[in-house]
Amino acid sequence: MIKNFVEELTWRGMIHTVMPGAEEHLMESMRSAYVGFDPTADSLHIGNLVPIMLLAHYQRCGHRPLALVGGATGMIGDPSGKSNERNLLDEKTLRHNQNAIKNQLSHFLDFESDVENAAVLVNNYDWMKDFSFLEFIRDVGKHITVNYMMAKDSVKNRISSEASEGMSFTEFTYQLVQGYDFLHLYKEKDCTIQMGGSDQWGNITTGTELIRRIDSGKGFAITCPLITKSDGSKFGKSEGGNVWLDANRTSPYKFYQYWLNSSDEDAEKYIKIFTFLTEGDINTLIDTHKEAPHLRVLQKRLAEEITMMVHSKDDLENAIKASTILFGKSTSYDLKGLNEQTFLDVFDGVPQTEISQTDIDNGLDIIAALAEKGGFLKSNGEARRALKENSISVNKEKVKDDYRITTKDLINNKFVLLQRGKKNYFVLRIV
Repeated sequence: MIKNFVEELTWRGMIHTVMPGAEEHLMESMRSAYVGFDPTADSLHIGNLVPIMLLAHYQRCGHRPLALVGGATGMIGDPSGKSNERNLLDEKTLRHNQNAIKNQLSHFLDFESDVENAAVLVNNYDWMKDFSFLEFIRDVGKHITVNYMMAKDSVKNRISSEASEGMSFTEFTYQLVQGYDFLHLYKEKDCTIQMGGSDQWGNITTGTELIRRIDSGKGFAITCPLITKSDGSKFGKSEGGNVWLDANRTSPYKFYQYWLNSSDEDAEKYIKIFTFLTEGDINTLIDTHKEAPHLRVLQKRLAEEITMMVHSKDDLENAIKASTILFGKSTSYDLKGLNEQTFLDVFDGVPQTEISQTDIDNGLDIIAALAEKGGFLKSNGEARRALKENSISVNKEKVKDDYRITTKDLINNKFVLLQRGKKNYFVLRIV
């Protein structure tokens, strides 16, 4: 059954521009639409989540999504909003990246079932690699004027007198290559719609123009707004750079924390865009949140939904458990349940010192661990006073002055967490 895709996106705040006639076209029957993804890394990041969600909603509304990995266009570089060209990828790297991206997309899209609208992954390198330059300028280039190409904002911005760098011919032709992708998919996959961010409008409409001029057909464009944060900082970036979908690049804990730290204004916007919750459920959550903003109901639900989608239920539970370790009533058992990366993420920025394995094997006296060997506290006297005040914990458990740290205290066989009071932490790293 076909559901109204444009209507669904509209209440979620995911529509920027819809070409006239697209909504009616979608309501007539099942249609195929595509979104392009850059394969220059073997992981997508959260900046890619909006186009992923476009395709996911598209499939849920009864249509067939095509995910295009831009093997050819990824070698060129898209001038939209960028100032530098990308590096050339070899084919082996390209295929590796494509497989990794498909695996990530499969968390959102159904590629495997035999339903009529199963998702399809395509790579424009497959149809561009044997296309000679002469054939391309003869069969494609002659249909689009330079005047038409120069009128696009993505081109004008790059060649304006204010731009610090010019634009190579390679990048100038990008919109022709992307436009040809749309024409190819229109002919081969009956794909009549291309979707993307609002900065892609110029490239997408070049495709609809090629379909009209070369095949006398009709293609449609739908774009979504570019996501911004209410404080003006860039969406999708943390202090460490991109927030990736790959757990090896951004741990599920850090991923969860990114969404949990959203402002109230952003969380209200994000929960509509990045989850599949219904309008009724979201409105209820927003109302509940407004009654008690300090409980951060919106942020918690947003972080839970999206972490579970991108990673797994187990990863989500570990991330929640890890989040309570700094502020909640956690135990030594909870700490030892963290993997090394999550432990390091949770205690990122906490001072560390190295202690030899021999010291631990022999049993390290708590006073030496705090002062002379560890350097957490300034002197043995300060260590004794803190122990007398009952303010010292090893791995979240209070200890007395006769305590010795041994191998049984090790987290991941290499860490011991010292703590004074509620907020002062120190990590012993065993070497």
